[in-house]
Amino acid sequence: MFSGSMVALVTPMHADASVDELSLAKLLEFHVENGTDAIVVMGTTGESATLNEKEHCHTIKQVVDIVNNRIPVIAGTGANSTTEAIELTQCAMSAGADACLLVTPYYNKPTQEGLYQHFKKVAETVAIPQILYNVPGRTAVDMLPETVVRLAGISNIVGIKEATGDLSRGQQIMAECGDKLDVYSGDDATAMELILSGAKGDISVTANIAPKAMHEMCAAALAGDRETATAINERLLALHDKLFVESNPIPVKWALYEMGMIPEGIRLPLTTLNDQYHDVIRDAIKQASLS
Repeated sequence: MFSGSMVALVTPMHADASVDELSLAKLLEFHVENGTDAIVVMGTTGESATLNEKEHCHTIKQVVDIVNNRIPVIAGTGANSTTEAIELTQCAMSAGADACLLVTPYYNKPTQEGLYQHFKKVAETVAIPQILYNVPGRTAVDMLPETVVRLAGISNIVGIKEATGDLSRGQQIMAECGDKLDVYSGDDATAMELILSGAKGDISVTANIAPKAMHEMCAAALAGDRETATAINERLLALHDKLFVESNPIPVKWALYEMGMIPEGIRLPLTTLNDQYHDVIRDAIKQASLS
C-alpha cells in the first residue's frame, strides 16, 4: 500500500515548546520537493508522547491539509490505553489521514494475547488502514512474529514497522505473512538490507534531514539495485548512527535547527542536544554531503 522513504517527521516547536506551525508547513514542502514518499506524523520522532490529544489531532489535520494528497500521510495514533488509541485513530481518520501507525502499548507490558486483542480491537473499531509498530527498545514489550501473523489476518491491518534492527526478525515476518502484510524498516542502519530482502520501505529518522538521498536509496533498494543503494547509503551511515547519540528526536531536531529549518524548541522531559555532540552531528551532516 505504501513504499519508499517515509519520514518519521519531527514536530517543530518554539522556545516555549509550543508547536511552530509555520516551520511545520516549511518542513512539509521540503519533503514534497525532495521526493519523500510519505509523511509519518505524530510518531516517536514527532514527540507524540508529550502532545495532548487536542494538539495531536490538530497537528495531524494540519499536515493532511498542507500535504493535500500530494503524498500519503500516515498518522501515529498508538497509546498504552486501547480506548485512547481508538480515539486517536478515529481522529486521524476524520482528519483524512491515509493510514495510522500504532505502536505497541508501552510501560504496562501486555502479554502477546493482550497485544493481539489491543490491535484487533482498534482495527475492528476504526476502518482505516493500520500499520503495527514494534519498537521494544522504547516500549519494553516485544510483539513476536506469531502475534504479527495472527494480526495479519485482519483486513485493515496492512503493515508493520519493525524497529528491532534485527534483519532476521523482519525476514521471518515477511516469510510467514507473505502478501497479507507489508514490512517496513524502523531502523535506518539496517533499512537498506531489509528492503533488499523484500521490505516495502523505511520509516526514517534520517529522512528528516536527507530526504532526497533517503528517497533515492530506498528506490534503488526496491528496484534490487544493491550497488546504487549501497553507494548512497554509505554517505548516510554516520547520520544513521549519530542521530541516536542521545534519545531520538533530540539529535535530529538539533540537526534541523543547525540547518536553519526549525527553531531549537523541544518539549520536556526531552532537552536540547548536549554541547559535546554538536560537532559529532555537524560532521555526520558533512559526510552526507548536506549543507
